[in-house]
Amino acid sequence: MGTVSGLALLAGGTAMAASVGGDHRSVSATLLLGTLTLALGHSLLDEIKRQARRASMGWTRGDTINAVLLGVWAEAALLLSILVLDSLPTRAVGLALAVAYTACCAYFVTERRRAAGDAAYHAPVPGSRADSSTPVAVAAEAEVA
Repeated sequence: MGTVSGLALLAGGTAMAASVGGDHRSVSATLLLGTLTLALGHSLLDEIKRQARRASMGWTRGDTINAVLLGVWAEAALLLSILVLDSLPTRAVGLALAVAYTACCAYFVTERRRAAGDAAYHAPVPGSRADSSTPVAVAAEAEVA
């Protein structure tokens, strides 16, 4: 669960570093940081997919923590862009981060609920024929026959 939050903060921090720059900002440094931000964003989406599609039954405490932290980062980016950031480029990046974090949170929740629902739907019912594929059940059926 810390991986999603860490990647989200790394991507956001790198994006802000690309936009802030200061008076000594160069085009090559901005392009390099922008490319790094895109790579971190891709890694974040891959990690969200991996976390959301894992094979476990139901919604867990870790899922709640991931969703809440992504929501907190979205709210923090929005508040910082409104209240703290003063230049147009940093404010635009802050608002873009708020939208991106919100989209990541919605994507995680949607994919996790879908995966948890699929796992619950496909789980074998105890005592059913689908549950009898275990080696103990197969051996028990062989003894009866």
